[in-house]
Amino acid sequence: MIVSEIMSEGPVSIKEGDFVTHARQLMRDRFLRGIVVVDEGNRLVGMLNDQDIMNVTSTRSNVTVSGYARQSPTVTPDMDVVKAAKLMVQSKQNRVPVVKSTTDRTVVGVLSDVDILRNVELPRTVSKSIDSIMTKKVKTCSPDERISRVWNYMIETDYTGIPVVSDKGNPIGMITRRDILKSGILRMSIEDERASRPNESPKVEKIMSTPAYTLSESDSIKNAIEMVVKRDIGRVTIVNEQGKISGIADRQDLLESIVKGWTE
Repeated sequence: MIVSEIMSEGPVSIKEGDFVTHARQLMRDRFLRGIVVVDEGNRLVGMLNDQDIMNVTSTRSNVTVSGYARQSPTVTPDMDVVKAAKLMVQSKQNRVPVVKSTTDRTVVGVLSDVDILRNVELPRTVSKSIDSIMTKKVKTCSPDERISRVWNYMIETDYTGIPVVSDKGNPIGMITRRDILKSGILRMSIEDERASRPNESPKVEKIMSTPAYTLSESDSIKNAIEMVVKRDIGRVTIVNEQGKISGIADRQDLLESIVKGWTE
C-alpha cells in the first residue's frame, strides 16, 4: 500500500505570512488538528498543529504563522505507507503533508495517523492487550477546575487530552486541546492567567467531551484502534476492574505499536 491510496487530497493550508489568529479560527471552525503552511507557490514550508497554536501566548492580532511552522518529514504519494508511518512516529507528528516529490515540494495532500490506523492490518507480532502499550501515569482533572489551569498544564507537559473524573475518581469525560480551541475561549484563558485571574476562567465542565470512552486493561489493541477511528477521538481511557483509571492509549501509542510490529 502506498500513501496516495489513503491520503486526503486538497488539504486546508495557510500561507506563511497569514496571522496566527486566522490559523486559530480555521482550526476551530473546521475542527482541524493541524494545518499545512505553504509559500505563495503552494510549496511546503511546514506544519502548524494545535499545540503550536496553544504555545502562541501573544494575543496581538499581527503575529504571523511563519515562525511557528515546524519542519515535517518528506512524504510523497508513491512512498510505502510503512515507511511513512515510521517517519511520523520518529517526528512525533500525527499528520504530515504529502508533496509531489523530494525535489518538487508542492503540497498535494496530507496523511494522518487516523488514515493509517483505519487502513492497515495489525502485524501479527503486535501485543494483544492494551495494557502493554498504554501510558500508565495519568494526570486527571475535575469538572470544577478552571480551563486556564488545564491549558497551562497542557503547555508544560505537551499533553493532548486529560481525563475528567468525578469526586469518586470515576472517568466522566475528557478535556482536549481540540475542545479548548473549538470553544473559542483560548485567548480568554491566556488573559486570565496573565492578569492573575485564574478563578475567572470558565470551568472544565463547560467544554469537556462526554461520555468517557473506556476500555479495560485486558481489551485488545485492535478494539482501541476501532474505537478511536469510529468515535473520531484522540485517545481511549483504560480502566481497571474497579472502574478506576489505570492508563491512556492515544493515537500515537497505537501507531507506534504498529510500527514496532512491522520492524520486528
